[in-house]
Amino acid sequence: MRILADPLRMRIVSLLARETLCTTHLMEETGARQTNLSNHLRILREAGVVETEPCGRFTYYRLCPEALEALSESLADLVTTARSTDAARNRRPC
Repeated sequence: MRILADPLRMRIVSLLARETLCTTHLMEETGARQTNLSNHLRILREAGVVETEPCGRFTYYRLCPEALEALSESLADLVTTARSTDAARNRRPC
């Protein structure tokens, strides 16, 4: 979740959800500088959220839906647990 907490990374993920883009496209869409964008893309790549595809001088990035799906399933499990145990009423004595 920390990976997606950064507004620029979330914007990148949102853009890549729609289409595969190169760094140049992402710079145009986000207004971010190339070095800043590259750092965020590295973080996303290392976390397994995006994959790269070399194409000549350019590198294209695409979203890995499986990574977001795993996060979504984990969050859904937490919601299910919180609802089934009524966590708001369960209070451990001090």
